[in-house]
Amino acid sequence: MGVAPRAAATTGPAAVAPLPGAPSPVAVAARASAEPTPPSAPPAVAPPSPTPAARLPQPVTVAVAPESSPAPRYRIQVRNVGNSPIETTVRQELPPGASATAITGGGRSTGVGGSTKEVTWRLRLPAHSTATLGTALAATAPGQALTAPACAFTSDGSRPYDCATATWQGAAAPAEVTEAPVWRRYPVLLAGLAVLLLLAAGGVWLWRRRRGRRRVTAAALASGAGPDGGRGTIYPRPAAPSAPRRRRTPPVWLLVVTAVAVLAGVVGTAGWTATRRVAAIDTQKQPTSGAWRGTGVSGPIGVPLRESAFEFTVYRMTCGASGTARSTDGGGAAPASGRRCQATVGVRNITGDQQPWHGQLQRAYLPGGRWVSTDESATRSANLGRDVFADPMAAGSRVVLPLVFTVDGREPPRQLELRSGVFSAGVRVDMH
Repeated sequence: MGVAPRAAATTGPAAVAPLPGAPSPVAVAARASAEPTPPSAPPAVAPPSPTPAARLPQPVTVAVAPESSPAPRYRIQVRNVGNSPIETTVRQELPPGASATAITGGGRSTGVGGSTKEVTWRLRLPAHSTATLGTALAATAPGQALTAPACAFTSDGSRPYDCATATWQGAAAPAEVTEAPVWRRYPVLLAGLAVLLLLAAGGVWLWRRRRGRRRVTAAALASGAGPDGGRGTIYPRPAAPSAPRRRRTPPVWLLVVTAVAVLAGVVGTAGWTATRRVAAIDTQKQPTSGAWRGTGVSGPIGVPLRESAFEFTVYRMTCGASGTARSTDGGGAAPASGRRCQATVGVRNITGDQQPWHGQLQRAYLPGGRWVSTDESATRSANLGRDVFADPMAAGSRVVLPLVFTVDGREPPRQLELRSGVFSAGVRVDMH
């Protein structure tokens, strides 16, 4: 008896028959791929601009003030505003050539060549406590101003917490009036020229008068020699026709002397005026027109210097030994004799808007006019891995941070050039 064949069992899901009159799924997919996709709607709010990164407040603050005294004296207040004890190293940079005569307890002075370079204290500050330090320097010349900044660093002295600066101003010395040489005095030159002209005019008048007298005497003698032997007569003689008088000109030597005197007066006056104008020119000023914004200023360490957007203050700079740049972690390529120089810089945004700044615009000038820009990788390492140039500075904010420069040779940088933007005139800080 024949057995009907069993239908093959399906392993997949059961097929569903399409409804009568409905389009097939293949047609629907083809139609969807043929229709263009409409563009997405623009965002309702514009993408936010980069905002400055929030900076944590420093646990240690520093304030420096000069004292009213005949010799330079400074008072330093270091305050721990945190809730836990902190160990810190305080360093005060002294002006070149200055020497400390008095230091509060615990301070230690270091220097080269008999002059003190800096004073250092190692402190342990309890929570919410304040330590007052002080230094006194040797007396200086009257009227000389001395600037001595101070910074509080971490216990190892590598990263600054805060810095401050102060300038001691002594009593002004009486101004000494130095008279210019006689040949450069304008009234004396005019008086000398007037005297020469008067003498020349007097000489011409005397010469013409003597010539007139000689001419009259000669005419009288010529008219007195007649046929009567020079005896008089009661009858007037007929007037003899006189020779036409020829106008005499001054001698050549008199004209030469007068011309030389006038020329000397003019040249002296012009030279005096040109000397005064050249002396009034300030060669240190940067151009204030064209591509530059603002006026470039220069100053020593510890003096706040302002440009178009930022106020820069360089508090100190230290350089490692020659050849140690390669062994420093986080630095870029360095020559065999290279070394790292770290500058502690305070930056304040004096504008009402956030301002970006760039590491390539901060330069250290070496002897001979060469310069290097900030070593950004070494600077990032000195700032605990934070890129200080990545975010703009908020309006009115202030930061104190280390900037690292990789230099070669034995001489340290002589000058730092700091600026906020490409077209800013910037500031220049003398390192000596």
